[in-house]
Parts: sequence; C-alpha cells; structure tokens
Amino acid sequence: MENKQATLELGTKPVGRLLTQYALPAIVAMTASSLYNIIDRAFIGQIVGPEAIAGLGITFPFMNLSAAFGAAVGVGASTCISVKLGQRDYKRAQQLLGNTVTLNLIIGFLFMVVCLIFLDPILRFFGASDVTLPYAREFMIVILLGNMVTHMYFGMNAVLRAAGKPRHAMYATLFTVGMNIILIIAFVWWFRWGIRGAALATITSQTMAMCWQLWIFSDKKELLHLKRGIYKLKANLVRNIISIGISPFLMNVTSCIIVIFMNNQFVRYGGDMAVGAYSIANSVVMMFFMFVMGMIQGMQPIVGYNFGAERFDRMFRCLWLTIAAATSILLVGWGLSMLFPSQIARIFTTDQTLIRMAARGIQIDMMVFFVVGSQAVITNFFQCIGKVKISIFLSLSRQLILLLPMAYVFPLFWDLDGVWYAMPASDFGSFAMTIPLLIWYIKKLNKRNIKS
Repeated sequence: MENKQATLELGTKPVGRLLTQYALPAIVAMTASSLYNIIDRAFIGQIVGPEAIAGLGITFPFMNLSAAFGAAVGVGASTCISVKLGQRDYKRAQQLLGNTVTLNLIIGFLFMVVCLIFLDPILRFFGASDVTLPYAREFMIVILLGNMVTHMYFGMNAVLRAAGKPRHAMYATLFTVGMNIILIIAFVWWFRWGIRGAALATITSQTMAMCWQLWIFSDKKELLHLKRGIYKLKANLVRNIISIGISPFLMNVTSCIIVIFMNNQFVRYGGDMAVGAYSIANSVVMMFFMFVMGMIQGMQPIVGYNFGAERFDRMFRCLWLTIAAATSILLVGWGLSMLFPSQIARIFTTDQTLIRMAARGIQIDMMVFFVVGSQAVITNFFQCIGKVKISIFLSLSRQLILLLPMAYVFPLFWDLDGVWYAMPASDFGSFAMTIPLLIWYIKKLNKRNIKS
C-alpha cells in the first residue's frame, strides 16, 4: 500500500529529507494560518475599531482553553499512532483513530455547553470591561457553537500527519485559511457583520475542511480509515492518548491562565488600550512562532516512529535539525521586530496611541525571542518519546513557574513596562532550565545503550 510505504519511510529515508518533507507542508499551513490571524485582526481593528481588537484580545484565553482540550486528544492520539506505526501495530493504530473521533465529539460538545451557560461571567473573569464585553461575547458565541467542528478539524489534521499524509494536512489548512479570508472580506467588509462575521467565517471554513478530512479517512484503501467497531472508547487507548496529550493540554491551560492574568494586569496598569497592544504583540509573536510550530509538527511523526523502532540516532538527528531551523526562523522574527515595530503595529490599527503602545510592547516582548524555539522543540521532543513528566515540567516552567510571579512583581517596580518585561525574562529563564534536562536525558540514554 502506498500509505503503508509512506509510514515505513519514516525509519529509512534520510532524516533531513524527511524533516523537509513533513515540516514544509506544516510550515506552509501554519504560516498561512498566521497570515489569516493577522488579516483577521487587521480587518477588525481597521473596520470595527480599537475597542473591538481589545475585545478580541479578551477571547485569547477562551481560544487557548479550547485548544488545550483539542491538543489533549489530537496531539496525544497522533503521537500514539506514530509510535504504533513504528511498531507496525496497525490494528491498534486503527482503533486509536476511532477513539480520536469519539473523544473529539464528546469533549467538544461538553466544552461548548458549559462555556455558553457561563459566558459573561467567564469573559468578565478574563478581563473584559463594559466596553470590550459586547465584542468578546459576540465573537465567542459563534466560536463556541462551532466548537465540535474546531476540535474535529484540528484532531483529524494531526492524525493525517501521523498517517504519513503531511501534504493533505497542509491542503486542509490552506483551504481553511483561504476560505476564511474570502469569507472575512465578505462578512466583515462587505456585509459589515463586524466581529461576529469574523467568527462565522472561521467556523464555516473549518466545517468545509473537516468534511474533506472525513472523506479522506472514509476511503477503505487507506491504511487508517473510518469503519465500524473502532469508535467505542477503550480505557487503555484513552489513557494512552491523555497521558501523552496532558503535556500540550497543560501548556494551553497555563497559556489560558497567563493570558487571563496578563489581560487583568494590562487593564490595571494601562487600561483597555494596553490590552489591545498586548493582543497585537501576541499576534506578531504567533506569526513567527507558527513557523516553529510547523517544524515541530514535522518533527513529531519522525521522532515518534524512530523512538518506537529504537532508531535513536535518527531520532536525535531530527531533533538537532529542528532546533537549528527553529532558532534561525526566530532570529529573523527578532530582527524584524527590533527594527520595524511601529510599521508592524500599523498593520492592525490607525489609532496613534495604540500604535505607540503596541510598538514598545513588541520590542520588549521579542527581546530574547530567538531562544524560545529551542525550548519549544525540546519540550515537544520529550512529549513525542513519552517522557510526560519532563514535558509537563518544561511546559509549565515558562508560564506558571516563571511568568506568573514575574508579571505580578515586576509592575510593582516598573509599572506597565514591568508587565511587558516579565515575558522576555521568563523566556530566557525557561530556556536555561531546558538545556540541562536534555543533556541529562542524552547521557542517561547513552548509558543504557552501553549496558545493553
């Protein structure tokens, strides 16, 4: 089978070519997704106004929380599938696919219902003011109603990569982004549906892409395909999925907690405009970090497969190449942000006060941005090989262990600038914690190999 041959190549093809083959489609897809986010926020900021983009910033914790549950299933399942394919246990990989579908439906539905019931109190807790609450509520009602679709879309894309179909995952993302942009232009600019139109464009495009993904997995010729008997949840499979997915889950939950706290700190020390500046700076960070996420997505099936096949030389070569590429990408982002912060901020708004605040925020936030890539790659590497406790610790180190206390203490001395400075300080601190753990694991693995 062509699909089976694609999975076997994960253990035989040169690692550099494999990483390019798997990472390039993911990078293209993630870059397109990042560009969509910029266009989305630019349309909202330019057409609806600065208050709307501040309201959109309030929804970031919601999006992170939703992504946390999606990652717990999608990333956990795709990693398990990669390992099972490396072990050539195709029956178990098939069952993992079915359990992924069921978990996405259940978790997506429960998240939607709970959040819709308590929407206003949650948004207030996230930092919404009387001015920004209507915009945030209008956006999130539509997003939550389509939450099951969002979970399934991202989950199926992760499984496509694990099943040796990185190009199909890229096509799904590119289609979603392209359709999203077309619908944003129609809904926000032409029909003037405001921030609700942006949310509706997102859900509509994801629904269309999800239908195509499910059509691919309905083909019985595929190594992994949808069929009867694979959807009933099995305790051991769910446990494996969640045990791997708990690391990205906690990473996204802590991101949610941090954004809630940061939004409240920005409101406290700088008002609604500071929240808008934070929203813009976050968009810029994510624009470049999406490249790194693409590299990580390309790395995951290669590392998972070769770990399962005990080809540790190939596994580590993939890790080093990914770290080098991620660092190079973020060095470019760091340089552009240091040199052209005001020009970048003007993409999102014409309000001069917001431009000044966002430009300063971008420069401070990106101060040590080039070390973030290696920390993210190494954290995901430990996740791929099932070292869940290490991955969880590294996931939490930047945000809960370092950023949260820093973002509380620094403003006591430096006011609004202190909130901004907490971010690069925690970036560097978490990088310094990550490198020794990787060195420790390499030495441990080498000792084991020598004994065996």
